[in-house]
Amino acid sequence: MQASGNSHLPTFLEEVTKPQDEGYLSAVFPHKKPLEPAHSLWWPTAIHDGNHPRTVLVFIPGNPGLLGFYVPFLSAIHKAAPESFAILAHAHQGLSACVGGEKARRPTDLVGLPAQVDALLEVVDALRLTYGPETKILLAGHSMGSWLATQVLKQRPDEAAGAFLLFPTISQIRETPNGRRLSWLFRPPFPRVVAHLSMLIRILPLRVLWTLFSSWPLAQLEVLRSLLHSPSAIHACLTMAHDEMNTITDLDVVLLDRHIEHLWFYFAEEDDWVGDQREVILHALHGTPAAVRVVHGHRDIPHAFVINHGEELAMQCIEWLRSGDFI
Repeated sequence: MQASGNSHLPTFLEEVTKPQDEGYLSAVFPHKKPLEPAHSLWWPTAIHDGNHPRTVLVFIPGNPGLLGFYVPFLSAIHKAAPESFAILAHAHQGLSACVGGEKARRPTDLVGLPAQVDALLEVVDALRLTYGPETKILLAGHSMGSWLATQVLKQRPDEAAGAFLLFPTISQIRETPNGRRLSWLFRPPFPRVVAHLSMLIRILPLRVLWTLFSSWPLAQLEVLRSLLHSPSAIHACLTMAHDEMNTITDLDVVLLDRHIEHLWFYFAEEDDWVGDQREVILHALHGTPAAVRVVHGHRDIPHAFVINHGEELAMQCIEWLRSGDFI
């Protein structure tokens, strides 16, 4: 792997921009082919004397998974954590167009869930190789990112110390309210059609988005616009969603039982991407140690918490980090 030009960046990442006001660096993880390089954000430790982080939180976004949406949330965690704590956020395969220019649509097998899992396994392996056994590697996933986190736990049980599953879509996603309403949109040829139609959005000024999404902060609108201006990224998101509908089916109770001591759950009071599957998951957890690590969120915090409620979720994660002896 190439060495970074920035001493605060791990050697397995390649720098894209200088540190931001929020304290992170924008970078690229140069995955092995056939995987493509993935956009990443790195919040370094405050210690720069060669010591390794005590804990690295690997954050896995949901779909569409643009990391810019999660900056306020992750920055709030990093700010509240001790100086020995680092965060690596890793974008999904197929979304590099949003940060590095438009590209052709990827083959389905390069944006599907197996490719996303393979990319994350490379991330975990790189962290372990770089920092050794002393550093704890903790996973956190939002929405379908929670399912990806469970798959990493399954394949790297001795490397990941645990996982925070936020608004977890880990069971029968097609049968959720949104799954039933939208699954048709994810089937071919609709991803291609929607991606082509998105070209029309390029002519819309930002003030139109501001009118349609008046409750969104400006920074989040800019992230949304970067997605809407990228037909290949839209195609990748919809194609990956189709794979989610076919892959995230029966709850993996065996996996939950095996890792029950190392899982934390956050559910919305109402969540159309989880629906009745919340009760299925809770039933599987009944009577287990994880049952005490389940949080039922405030009714005003939605599935898309990152838009306006990132700081609230950050404080919950800080509580979990302390209780799990990660910080």
